[in-house]
Amino acid sequence: MSPLPPLSLYIHVPWCVRKCPYCDFNSHASPQSLPEAEYIAALLADLDADLSKDLNWLQNRAISSVFIGGGTPSLFSPEAYQQLFTGLKQRLTFTQDCEITLEANPATVEHGSFEGYLAAGINRLSLGIQSFNGLQLKNLGRIHGQSEAEKAILLAKAAGFTNFNLDLMHGLPNQSLEDALLDIETALSFNPPHLSWYQLTIEPNTEFYRQPPILPEDDTLWAIQEAGQQRLAQAGLLQYEVSAYTHDKPSQHNLNYWQFGDYLAIGAGAHGKITTPEGIFRYRKTRLPKDYLAATPNQQARIGLEKINTEDLTFEFMMNALRLKNGVPQTYFSERTGLPLSHIEGQLRECEQKGWISRHNQRIACTDLGFNYLNEVLTFFLR
Repeated sequence: MSPLPPLSLYIHVPWCVRKCPYCDFNSHASPQSLPEAEYIAALLADLDADLSKDLNWLQNRAISSVFIGGGTPSLFSPEAYQQLFTGLKQRLTFTQDCEITLEANPATVEHGSFEGYLAAGINRLSLGIQSFNGLQLKNLGRIHGQSEAEKAILLAKAAGFTNFNLDLMHGLPNQSLEDALLDIETALSFNPPHLSWYQLTIEPNTEFYRQPPILPEDDTLWAIQEAGQQRLAQAGLLQYEVSAYTHDKPSQHNLNYWQFGDYLAIGAGAHGKITTPEGIFRYRKTRLPKDYLAATPNQQARIGLEKINTEDLTFEFMMNALRLKNGVPQTYFSERTGLPLSHIEGQLRECEQKGWISRHNQRIACTDLGFNYLNEVLTFFLR
């Protein structure tokens, strides 16, 4: 029997001060008074419901990483997270070096909060900067400005966070190459251990989809991509995934996603994936905060437990694995899908012949050419 993959935990906090026009995540405008205590209790009850039923055997597997996403998780106090992690550690085992990340909005945190989050056991921050340009922040519907963004980074470092990510977007409305590079230079001035740098995309069910902004031409987008990657490499931030750059601290939680690991999920709209002797399953939790808060152990927040079929397994594994610059060990395909490597041998050979995929040192990875045409490469694995 193949070894089980690592197990992570995703926690979703669904509220924001206001929803950004580009955001398609499960986020909702915050009420005047957040039901903080009620939501923490609901998260623990949600986990109890999973562990008391068909997921009870997961208690024997250690959690290697935790990601608290949203929404804006930094709307909740450090005391709330202290209570949450006390409850989680009564129910689950955590590895000694477990990475615990909190997404934070620069406009919703203060110095005491950063120190409090660290004391609560959170050891990594992901700061949603998006841009240091005041006009662009306004275009993106962000509630912080450049000064708040810079202050938040400095305060996080002063509080003792040595592992943090800065979220930065490019290809913004009417953005020039010079403006995009200035954002990168500003970010680099804070010596971030990790940078997420990705292009703005217009997603369905967003305000930008209904009223599209004027985005840069394709030639400008390509110039931004090339110049930005070159500048980040000069600064020693190496690209290890499509939109992730680091000196030596890759996101362990995201690596587990990309390497097709398992993850538990609690919170409104959270999605989970687990490997069982009967196959690999996905599940999700009810989306609306009011429905989630109303759920009880007898009326569980979880919506179904669906087995992933063979063809979806193949595509999902490759879609994640090929996002990584160095790919994954070849053995992971069989170990983490339960399928023989021969199942995709034909597609791998075709992609190798086109110069898109390499299997050097028993790893499956895109070549530099394949990485530039990743979407086209992935169509081979939709068969």
